[in-house]
Formats: sequence, C-alpha cells, structure tokens
Amino acid sequence: MELLKIQNIEKYYGGKLNLTKAVDDISFKVDEGEFVAIMGASGSGKTTLLNCISTIDRVTAGHIFLGDMDITKLKGKALTNFRRDKLGFIFQDFNLLDTLTAYENIALALSIQNRPAKEIDEAVKLAAQQLGITEVLEKYPYQMSGGQKQRVASARAIITHPSLILADEPTGALDSKSAKLLLERFNYLNSENNATIIMVTHDSFTASYASRVLFIKDGKLFNEISRGDSSRKEFFNKIIDVVTLLGGDVSDAL
Repeated sequence: MELLKIQNIEKYYGGKLNLTKAVDDISFKVDEGEFVAIMGASGSGKTTLLNCISTIDRVTAGHIFLGDMDITKLKGKALTNFRRDKLGFIFQDFNLLDTLTAYENIALALSIQNRPAKEIDEAVKLAAQQLGITEVLEKYPYQMSGGQKQRVASARAIITHPSLILADEPTGALDSKSAKLLLERFNYLNSENNATIIMVTHDSFTASYASRVLFIKDGKLFNEISRGDSSRKEFFNKIIDVVTLLGGDVSDAL
C-alpha cells in the first residue's frame, strides 16, 4: 500500500541572479513497509530532499502526500502534530539531551504526548530490547559509545510508532562494527515491525541494507534500483555499478 507520494517537488535557494536548484522536479512513491535509501554526491540535493519530506524545509513547488494528507500545506498546530505523531527522525550527530539518561531521552517523545507512565516504561524497554541497548538505559550520553548513542536516538525515533522513519547519514559518525549493528537493527525494525524507512547515505555498504536505492544527481532523480531477491552482497555490487555511471569513485563521492 502506498504510504508516501513525492509529486514534482522543487526546492530553490537564492534570487534570480543567484538561483540554486537544490531539488529539481523529483517524483517517486514509497510503499508502507519499504526501506529506501537515497544516495548522491555531496551537494546533490539528497539531504534537502529529506528535509522537505520531514517539513524542516518548505518546498518551492510540488506536493508531498503522506497517505491522503498533503504535508506541504500543513501549518501551525497541524504541522506540529504531524511532526510529533507521524515522523521519527534520526540525525547523524544523535541530538540526544546530555542532561537526560538514555531511558529519559527515549521516553521524552511519549512524555510530550502525555502517555501514562506504565505505557511509557513498557514502550521504552521494548524499544531498547529491539535495538540492543537495555544495558545503557540508565547511562548519560557521555557514558555511551557512538554506536550506543545512535541506537538510543533510533529508539527515540521509533517509540511513537511513526508512519515514517527518516534517517540522515545515520552511520556517518560510527565505526564499521557499530554501523553494521545499527543497520541490522534497521532491517529488524523494517521486517518485524513493518517500519517504513527512508535513509540518506553517501555509503554504498550502508545503502545495500535497503530494499530500494534512489540516486540523486544535481537535484534530479538519476536512477533507482531494487534489491528484489538479490543477496545483500549482490545488491551492493549493483549499487557500485550505478555509482560508476554517476561518475563517482567508490571511495569518495558515494
């Protein structure tokens, strides 16, 4: 079932004499339960695209539908409620509150919704179990590794069971072991919880965990490939092939 519809969106910056087309007439759809990666070189527009979907940025033209809701038209309280109830966002730099424990950081989203304490406790412990961070729930961010912090941030993003989880370079600050563990947890959430995930990444290995990859070049949709029945390794090789077509070196641009 179709969950997200991106319809001819454009995002421009600057004025007539210095106009930058960060997103240039992009359209695609995402089904409920899909895990989609968005790849592109630095400056290609991939993060701007994600910011438009999350309503951090306003589109210059076009429409974005979540279900039958046109989120490009939301304002005020309706926009606040949409961000709180429908979206989970995972940032590259974690964005945890240093004065709160992992438990409190994860629980915050439900606390804002005025959920009962027992319900919050059960939800936090379940999310922590799913992401393998039960042992750090009473720790503060400075007491955790980068991988643990990112999994806490991921637990915070899924705790409200949002319609859509958006992740911006979630493995960018992690070592290879922590990145692999996080991506395996993403796959678990996708397969077991039917979580719909859109992830921006520059890394082919990270993208190979998704079921579909969209490639952005100069603000436009350049190509897309689906994993289908391929193994992750086979899908990784397909991604590398497209990276080559984009004119990038495997070790840098993508």
